Amino acid sequence: MRRRAKHSIGTGFLLIALAAVPFLQVEASGHPTSGPRGEAVGASTPEASSTEIKPHDASYVIGNSDVLAITVWKEPDISRSIPVRPDGKISLPLIGEIQATGRTPLQLEQEIAARLQTYIDKPDVTVIVQEINSEKFNILGRVVKPGSYPLSGATTVLDAIALAGGFQDFAKQKAIYILRSTPAAGQSRMTFNYKDVIKGKHPEQNIKLEPRDTIVVP
Repeated sequence: MRRRAKHSIGTGFLLIALAAVPFLQVEASGHPTSGPRGEAVGASTPEASSTEIKPHDASYVIGNSDVLAITVWKEPDISRSIPVRPDGKISLPLIGEIQATGRTPLQLEQEIAARLQTYIDKPDVTVIVQEINSEKFNILGRVVKPGSYPLSGATTVLDAIALAGGFQDFAKQKAIYILRSTPAAGQSRMTFNYKDVIKGKHPEQNIKLEPRDTIVVP
């Protein structure tokens, strides 16, 4: 009787060991195993979005319609994404209205932090420009779609004409000019001969546009 019992126990251990072999092989193969709730342990997760908002540029001046991401550390009720109103202001809890247009993000950070000190101990404020909507150029005269357009990237005069749908009939393509206002020199006028530029002549006339430039097509 004792020999049979030992034989039965030994056989039982052998069966358990054999049953465990496939499980051990799965782990050894490097495939993920299930966690306590069925989640895949060690399974790859989707990569985070590669799109990141760049840190604010201390030289950029905020304008109307720009969208700002304002973050106050550990204050989710104040932190928010907010557009700059046509009057150049934004509104935040606790401090109310504050002027944004005409300031850099860094200057606005300092102003918000100074006002919040009444309510929060050492507020840590970050202001980032999420969307630049204030930088625009104008194109007027004999183009298909005259108006104001967002200025993005290295937009040139040729780019602007294309965005405006090209010329209307009887447009004076050799007499186009660009008006630019600068605080130091006032308003300057630059000529643009479309016929010459597309032939490769005077490429320097195809200038990169700046905010508030106005192209006139007679």
